[in-house]
Amino acid sequence: MSARRLASLAAALAAAGLAAGCMSLAPEYQRPNAPIAAAYPDDAGGGANRPAWDIEWPAFFGDERLRKLIGLALHNNRDLRAATAAIEQARAQLQVRRADVYPTVGVGATAARQISSNGEPATAYSAGLALSTWELDFFGRLRSLNDAALSQFYATEEARKAAQVSLIAAVASTHLAIQADDELLAATRETLTTREDSYRLTKLKFDNGAASELDLRQAESLLEGARVTLAQVRRQRALDENALALLLGQPVPTDLPPALPLAQQKLLADIPAGLPSDLLDRRPDVRQAERGLMAANANIGAARAAFFPRITLTGLAGTASGELSGLFKAGSWAWTGTGQALLTVFDAGRNTGNLQAANAARDVALAQYEKAIQSAFREVADALAGRATFGEQLRAQQAQAAAEEVRAKLADLRYRNGAASYLDVLDAQRALFAARQAVVQVQLAQAQNLVTVYKVLGGGWLEPAPLTKP
Repeated sequence: MSARRLASLAAALAAAGLAAGCMSLAPEYQRPNAPIAAAYPDDAGGGANRPAWDIEWPAFFGDERLRKLIGLALHNNRDLRAATAAIEQARAQLQVRRADVYPTVGVGATAARQISSNGEPATAYSAGLALSTWELDFFGRLRSLNDAALSQFYATEEARKAAQVSLIAAVASTHLAIQADDELLAATRETLTTREDSYRLTKLKFDNGAASELDLRQAESLLEGARVTLAQVRRQRALDENALALLLGQPVPTDLPPALPLAQQKLLADIPAGLPSDLLDRRPDVRQAERGLMAANANIGAARAAFFPRITLTGLAGTASGELSGLFKAGSWAWTGTGQALLTVFDAGRNTGNLQAANAARDVALAQYEKAIQSAFREVADALAGRATFGEQLRAQQAQAAAEEVRAKLADLRYRNGAASYLDVLDAQRALFAARQAVVQVQLAQAQNLVTVYKVLGGGWLEPAPLTKP
């Protein structure tokens, strides 16, 4: 066969392939109405900064140590690697589906032996370009399957984005927890030192008959309580560092910059929440759920197409001869083609079952999409409620700690001058230590809440691709 004939055949097959997929039986996709309120509760609106989805994570986090930790996690975290690999797997599956639309052409050779009516055997040989069974997609079955695979591919991309947003938030929250552990350790060690001094003084008084054994045992109990807390905080810090190492995908490096205190983390606090409808286009997990709904919608088209005739072509273009030695002689050019249309008459309800299953799968995907929207709305509403209240809580907690500090000093002064019992001192010291711990815990909760606000509002993904029907 000449090169010109090969080119003409290839062009004709490609044109036929494009013309075949001009029809689709899939329902027209329309985005469902979002089952959420039009505005968030506890949202004052406004905000001096850009929306969260326009802020890249290096701009949101002001701690250089935290930035480096997030960079390491994005490079090494195994869950993120798995999500990235899933994209490549979906890409390959999409390529397979796209290939189904076009003919498969190869080089083939056949030898057919026949017995004529007079009993004489005859052999026919042929060789050339062979067209394997190729479905002409007049009713859009292959196109619908291709659309479903494309939506699944987009869904895996959104899943990777969601995994990255969650990873960034998890690294930040764990880093902040470690900073809180360090501040609690410092406060506990300071309290332990104070209680050791108090215990030594009380024991000295007891040895000289100036204090009762009750005072001594109360001081001892307070001292051991501080040691218990120190052990607990040290253990919690080790657990938090182990969690951080897992997120990083490697041990925590020792050459990182020093961390900023909780009160100086420089997180962007004044981020506008926007409207709940923004979640549909900005939250990767919501976009992933919608892509799943689109895929289920396309699969209905494939199930509907199964009720119509399936038209296939096979053929061979090359040389043919009654003798093997004559295959490539002049004048041996030949071609054969076979078309087949198959309409299912009886399949014991298989096609009907497949269509019912496809419709049910679409209903499942719709419910999952609506649940994703509702969950996203609830997460934003919860985060905004925290942002609206943690500031006032922290101010009140710091004021309480300051008052307890003054109370502890006054109780100690009154005890030393014989104007109060040692029980007053112990109670004041317990209250002061608890208030200091509470300040650190509220600072941690407030900082982690800001991270959560950033995450649930979109996480800084810039200019997402339009979410339209593929």
